[in-house]
Amino acid sequence: MNTVVYPGTFDPITNGHTDLVERASRLFDRIVVAVADSPKKGPALDLELRVSLAKQALAHLDSVEVIGFDCLLADFVREQGANVILRGLRAVSDFEYEFQLANMNRKLAPEVESLFLTPAESLSFISSTLIREIASLGGDVGQFVHPSVASTLKQHYQP
Repeated sequence: MNTVVYPGTFDPITNGHTDLVERASRLFDRIVVAVADSPKKGPALDLELRVSLAKQALAHLDSVEVIGFDCLLADFVREQGANVILRGLRAVSDFEYEFQLANMNRKLAPEVESLFLTPAESLSFISSTLIREIASLGGDVGQFVHPSVASTLKQHYQP
């Protein structure tokens, strides 16, 4: 079985993330969406909620499993029996950071490859940071995220 791990904070998961997972589902037998705890990033939503929202947004894909994690990615990938780490590139500005991560992961887990996919052009401008900012200011994010994510963000920022 060919398994890929798609790691991220997913704070929150967006339609851009979903698009990448859908693309990966055509290439891999099993996709593990690895939701990082990332306490140093100070996520707006707690890990359990981010995992739940990702599960809801990706429920239409049978080959996808969503798992929260709080360890070194290289170790998590090995635990999952994966041979590929999937990363998304929205713009050239993402490349330098992603290249650095890929090289570090290659040193930590030489048996694992990094694969980069780009989202559909119509989704390339969407980021979790922008979604949080729009939602925190009372804006409608419904066209950028799954309905359950939009509802959760509205409750989170406008109680």
